[in-house]
Amino acid sequence: MPPSLAGTLAVILAGACYGAIPVFARLARDAGVDSAGMVFLRFALAALMLVLWMRTTRLAWPRGRTLVALAAMGAVGYTGMSLCFFGALRTVPAGTVSLLLYLYPALVLAISALLFGEALTRRRIVALILSLAGLAVTVGAGYGGDAAGLALGVGSALFYSVYVVVGGRYAWRVHPLAATTVVMCAGAVSNGALLMASGSLTLPQGAAGWAGVLLLALVSTVVATALFLSGMARVGASRASLLSTSEPLFTLLFAAALLGEPMGASQLVGGALIIAGVLCAAGDARARAATQAQAAG
Repeated sequence: MPPSLAGTLAVILAGACYGAIPVFARLARDAGVDSAGMVFLRFALAALMLVLWMRTTRLAWPRGRTLVALAAMGAVGYTGMSLCFFGALRTVPAGTVSLLLYLYPALVLAISALLFGEALTRRRIVALILSLAGLAVTVGAGYGGDAAGLALGVGSALFYSVYVVVGGRYAWRVHPLAATTVVMCAGAVSNGALLMASGSLTLPQGAAGWAGVLLLALVSTVVATALFLSGMARVGASRASLLSTSEPLFTLLFAAALLGEPMGASQLVGGALIIAGVLCAAGDARARAATQAQAAG
């Protein structure tokens, strides 16, 4: 399988794993786990699984600047994004917060172009426009909120865009699961420190709650992050961020299939626009790979 196709599929599969978060989170919330506890348990359990896997397989740990960069991705990028996202939800409608978070593909494109000289191709711009339009139509009405909440929503996109850009520069240097282990451990430590400061941790009540938390940690954290970092190493940060806009579409599909949430005309139209944007981004990755192959030949 060509690296560009393998990377594209990996990022889209990561979007499917991330898209299942609301389903697993519903199980945990119904068992009494609040947002702060859920985030901590997600990172802590994921870190535990990965550390055990690293010890069993004797995979080498990242070192030097790569280790520092990956740790910062977890401690600063993930934690900062989560804090801003949940903070914005207190005063801003969920639809608006989701749209603000998904400004990050545009921010990744801008940062990559300004700092690293990546080309802003016409295909990438079209993919971005289609994806953002699809997100806007999918989310529907409910825009607004106070200035502080809107600023936090933009902050979540900024933190995540930096996470993606840094990952694109460093994650490819090591095994994807080794990179994921460092990110999860750093995220668990930073979220644990914040939870200790708040002084409260609610554990799941019952088997269904623990199942939700474990699935959140395994599928939507370990597997999702490993796939995303692996795919990003092959297609680059800009394309990976565009391809990851498939996540809300998977969320809609899972919510309809597993939670019984209805899909209206706006969700169907928005989903079609998102798919068009993802296909456009995937075509950009294939075109670049073909150009590189011709140049090498």
